[in-house]
Amino acid sequence: MMRLFFLIFTLAATALAGIGVTAVLAAGMDGWQPIVVSAGIGAVLALPAAWIATQKIRAL
Repeated sequence: MMRLFFLIFTLAATALAGIGVTAVLAAGMDGWQPIVVSAGIGAVLALPAAWIATQKIRAL
């Protein structure tokens, strides 16, 4: 189950971090700090998303 979790986490973290970075850049916030913070928030939000997705797949 951990392998499935890490696989889903890798995909979800990449997608959510990318969405966050795109939103920050579209808002006109330049600099490395807002980009890093938004990417970090995306990665942190991917943890529960990956866990929930893994549980739902295992239930099938």
